[in-house]
Amino acid sequence: EVQLQASGGGLVQVGGSLRLSCAVSGFVFDDYAIGWFRQAPGKEREGVSCIISRGGTTYYADSVKGRFTISSDNVKNTVYLQMNSLKPEDTAVYYCAGSVATGWGSMLLEGYGMDYWGKGTLVTVSS
Repeated sequence: EVQLQASGGGLVQVGGSLRLSCAVSGFVFDDYAIGWFRQAPGKEREGVSCIISRGGTTYYADSVKGRFTISSDNVKNTVYLQMNSLKPEDTAVYYCAGSVATGWGSMLLEGYGMDYWGKGTLVTVSS
């Protein structure tokens, strides 16, 4: 059974940094994708970033390019989202999700193929 557990959220001031972690377990093969998504109050879910386990290809939403970095530690089975230069509009509940359908490529950020979802972690950026 695939399980994903996000952690690391909290309250941070504008311009600050946070690192989110997603503990990953249960994938049978080593070819899968882990994505970070977020949903702010009253807004639709937005794909933030995604990483493919085999090869390390990464994708980013335009809104976070240059500020957020996704990475993975295959020994710890953990995917990280380093968030720098945070803005109030980054405030949201952040979720990690997983997919074995890595062929979706950048469409993974639209949620395609994301069959496994963890509980979210709240990030609040105060001005």
